Amino acid sequence: MKKLIISFAIITVLIIGCKTNTKSSDAKTLTIILEPKSNSTVSGTATFTEKNGKVTFVAKMAGLQPGVHAIHIHEKSDCTAADGSSAGGHWNPTFKKHGKWGVGEYHKGDIGNFTADDKGNGTITMTTDEWCIGCEDETKNILGKGLIVHQGTDDFTSQPSGNAGARVACSGIIK
Repeated sequence: MKKLIISFAIITVLIIGCKTNTKSSDAKTLTIILEPKSNSTVSGTATFTEKNGKVTFVAKMAGLQPGVHAIHIHEKSDCTAADGSSAGGHWNPTFKKHGKWGVGEYHKGDIGNFTADDKGNGTITMTTDEWCIGCEDETKNILGKGLIVHQGTDDFTSQPSGNAGARVACSGIIK
Protein backbone atom coordinates (compact mmCIF):
# COMPACT_ATOMS: atom_id res chain seq x y z
CA MET A 1 0.00 0.00 0.00
CA LYS A 2 2.82 2.42 0.79
CA LYS A 3 4.40 1.85 -2.65
CA LEU A 4 1.13 2.65 -4.36
CA ILE A 5 0.73 5.96 -2.52
CA ILE A 6 4.33 6.99 -3.24
CA SER A 7 3.97 6.06 -6.92
CA PHE A 8 0.74 8.05 -7.17
CA ALA A 9 2.47 11.09 -5.59
CA ILE A 10 5.40 10.87 -8.05
CA ILE A 11 3.04 10.59 -11.06
CA THR A 12 1.06 13.62 -9.85
CA VAL A 13 4.25 15.68 -9.49
CA LEU A 14 5.42 14.63 -12.95
CA ILE A 15 2.11 15.58 -14.57
CA ILE A 16 1.95 18.96 -12.83
CA GLY A 17 5.63 19.63 -13.54
CA CYS A 18 5.12 19.05 -17.27
CA LYS A 19 2.22 21.47 -17.67
CA THR A 20 3.01 24.13 -20.30
CA ASN A 21 1.89 27.70 -20.46
CA THR A 22 0.48 28.18 -23.95
CA LYS A 23 0.07 31.92 -23.48
CA SER A 24 3.82 32.53 -23.58
CA SER A 25 4.45 30.31 -26.59
CA ASP A 26 1.87 31.75 -28.99
CA ALA A 27 3.65 35.08 -29.57
CA LYS A 28 6.05 35.59 -32.48
CA THR A 29 8.53 38.46 -32.25
CA LEU A 30 10.83 39.82 -34.92
CA THR A 31 13.24 42.73 -34.34
CA ILE A 32 15.03 44.39 -37.24
CA ILE A 33 17.76 47.05 -37.38
CA LEU A 34 17.36 50.14 -39.54
CA GLU A 35 20.37 51.24 -41.55
CA PRO A 36 20.97 54.78 -42.82
CA LYS A 37 20.27 55.62 -46.47
CA SER A 38 20.60 58.71 -48.69
CA ASN A 39 23.65 59.95 -46.70
CA SER A 40 21.58 60.22 -43.51
CA THR A 41 22.59 59.35 -39.95
CA VAL A 42 19.30 57.62 -39.12
CA SER A 43 19.47 54.46 -37.04
CA GLY A 44 17.02 52.46 -34.99
CA THR A 45 15.08 49.27 -34.50
CA ALA A 46 11.62 48.02 -35.30
CA THR A 47 9.89 45.18 -33.51
CA PHE A 48 6.93 43.22 -34.81
CA THR A 49 5.10 41.05 -32.25
CA GLU A 50 2.26 38.79 -33.33
CA LYS A 51 -0.11 37.54 -30.65
CA ASN A 52 -3.74 36.45 -30.78
CA GLY A 53 -4.08 37.28 -34.47
CA LYS A 54 -2.73 40.84 -34.20
CA VAL A 55 0.68 42.34 -34.92
CA THR A 56 2.03 45.16 -32.77
CA PHE A 57 4.69 47.27 -34.47
CA VAL A 58 7.07 49.51 -32.50
CA ALA A 59 9.82 51.51 -34.22
CA LYS A 60 12.37 53.62 -32.35
CA MET A 61 14.67 55.87 -34.39
CA ALA A 62 17.46 58.37 -33.84
CA GLY A 63 19.44 60.71 -36.09
CA LEU A 64 16.39 62.19 -37.81
CA GLN A 65 15.81 65.84 -38.60
CA PRO A 66 13.31 67.21 -36.06
CA GLY A 67 9.75 67.17 -37.39
CA VAL A 68 7.31 64.81 -39.06
CA HIS A 69 8.46 61.76 -41.05
CA ALA A 70 6.69 58.95 -42.89
CA ILE A 71 7.31 55.25 -42.41
CA HIS A 72 6.08 52.52 -44.75
CA ILE A 73 6.43 48.83 -45.50
CA HIS A 74 7.82 48.42 -49.02
CA GLU A 75 7.52 45.46 -51.37
CA LYS A 76 11.09 44.08 -51.11
CA SER A 77 13.53 43.36 -48.28
CA ASP A 78 16.40 44.67 -50.43
CA CYS A 79 18.23 47.63 -48.87
CA THR A 80 21.37 47.44 -51.05
CA ALA A 81 20.82 50.71 -52.95
CA ALA A 82 22.42 53.76 -51.33
CA ASP A 83 19.09 55.59 -51.57
CA GLY A 84 16.91 52.65 -50.49
CA SER A 85 15.24 52.44 -53.91
CA SER A 86 16.00 48.70 -54.12
CA ALA A 87 13.15 48.13 -51.61
CA GLY A 88 10.68 48.99 -54.38
CA GLY A 89 7.37 50.73 -53.90
CA HIS A 90 4.90 50.47 -51.05
CA TRP A 91 3.69 46.98 -50.21
CA ASN A 92 0.23 46.88 -51.76
CA PRO A 93 -0.97 43.27 -52.07
CA THR A 94 -4.64 44.29 -52.29
CA PHE A 95 -4.06 46.80 -55.14
CA LYS A 96 -5.59 49.81 -53.37
CA LYS A 97 -4.76 53.51 -53.75
CA HIS A 98 -2.24 55.06 -51.38
CA GLY A 99 -3.86 56.70 -48.37
CA LYS A 100 -4.08 57.04 -44.63
CA TRP A 101 -4.18 53.78 -42.66
CA GLY A 102 -7.75 52.87 -41.71
CA VAL A 103 -9.40 55.61 -43.78
CA GLY A 104 -10.85 54.74 -47.19
CA GLU A 105 -8.33 53.03 -49.47
CA TYR A 106 -4.74 52.47 -48.35
CA HIS A 107 -1.83 50.15 -48.95
CA LYS A 108 -1.07 47.46 -46.36
CA GLY A 109 2.31 49.20 -46.11
CA ASP A 110 0.91 52.70 -45.43
CA ILE A 111 1.88 52.91 -41.76
CA GLY A 112 1.80 56.70 -41.59
CA ASN A 113 3.65 59.58 -39.94
CA PHE A 114 5.47 60.08 -36.66
CA THR A 115 7.28 63.04 -35.11
CA ALA A 116 10.99 63.27 -34.31
CA ASP A 117 11.74 65.47 -31.32
CA ASP A 118 14.29 68.31 -31.27
CA LYS A 119 17.07 65.74 -30.66
CA GLY A 120 16.05 63.71 -33.74
CA ASN A 121 14.47 60.82 -31.84
CA GLY A 122 11.15 59.36 -32.92
CA THR A 123 8.87 56.46 -32.01
CA ILE A 124 5.77 55.00 -33.60
CA THR A 125 3.52 52.17 -32.39
CA MET A 126 0.53 50.53 -34.03
CA THR A 127 -1.42 47.28 -33.75
CA THR A 128 -3.29 45.63 -36.60
CA ASP A 129 -4.95 42.39 -37.61
CA GLU A 130 -4.09 43.15 -41.26
CA TRP A 131 -0.51 41.81 -40.91
CA CYS A 132 1.03 38.51 -39.88
CA ILE A 133 4.57 37.23 -39.42
CA GLY A 134 5.15 34.30 -41.78
CA CYS A 135 1.57 33.16 -42.33
CA GLU A 136 0.25 31.62 -45.55
CA ASP A 137 -1.88 34.69 -46.48
CA GLU A 138 0.27 36.76 -48.86
CA THR A 139 -2.07 39.76 -48.41
CA LYS A 140 -1.03 39.83 -44.72
CA ASN A 141 2.47 38.30 -44.51
CA ILE A 142 5.10 41.00 -43.85
CA LEU A 143 8.12 38.66 -44.12
CA GLY A 144 10.29 39.42 -47.12
CA LYS A 145 9.19 43.06 -47.24
CA GLY A 146 11.20 46.19 -46.40
CA LEU A 147 10.71 48.93 -43.84
CA ILE A 148 11.50 52.46 -45.03
CA VAL A 149 11.72 55.71 -43.04
CA HIS A 150 11.28 58.82 -45.18
CA GLN A 151 12.78 62.28 -44.82
CA GLY A 152 9.41 64.02 -45.16
CA THR A 153 5.74 63.75 -44.31
CA ASP A 154 3.24 61.46 -46.03
CA ASP A 155 0.46 63.68 -47.42
CA PHE A 156 -1.84 60.60 -47.67
CA THR A 157 -3.10 61.69 -51.11
CA SER A 158 -0.27 61.82 -53.68
CA GLN A 159 -0.12 58.60 -55.71
CA PRO A 160 1.43 56.15 -55.43
CA SER A 161 3.47 57.00 -52.33
CA GLY A 162 2.35 60.12 -50.47
CA ASN A 163 5.21 62.41 -51.60
CA ALA A 164 7.21 61.62 -48.46
CA GLY A 165 10.66 62.41 -49.83
CA ALA A 166 13.99 60.63 -49.64
CA ARG A 167 14.40 57.23 -48.00
CA VAL A 168 16.61 57.90 -44.98
CA ALA A 169 16.57 54.42 -43.39
CA CYS A 170 15.85 50.87 -44.54
CA SER A 171 15.65 47.36 -43.17
CA GLY A 172 14.53 44.04 -44.56
CA ILE A 173 11.73 42.39 -42.61
CA ILE A 174 13.43 39.02 -42.48
CA LYS A 175 14.16 36.42 -39.82
